[in-house]
Amino acid sequence: MTTSLNSFETAGKANIEEAITEAITEARTTCEQDGSDSAGCAVAWDIVEELQAEKADQHQAKQKKTSLENYCDTHPDSVECLIYDV
Repeated sequence: MTTSLNSFETAGKANIEEAITEAITEARTTCEQDGSDSAGCAVAWDIVEELQAEKADQHQAKQKKTSLENYCDTHPDSVECLIYDV
């Protein structure tokens, strides 16, 4: 197997989908070449699982906003949401 998790760990939020697709392709190729019971095949699918978990974590982190953040998203010009540089 030529792909490692490190090559996918550097993938940004925008590239996580692409990284998952590449990892799935790599996992299928590895399993075809080495056999579905091989250690390389298991590692390849573990990488896919880790990437999917990272995507889920990123999605969940995006959704955790405070009520003030939600209010400011809707009303960015309100007094409570203004930010001053001093």
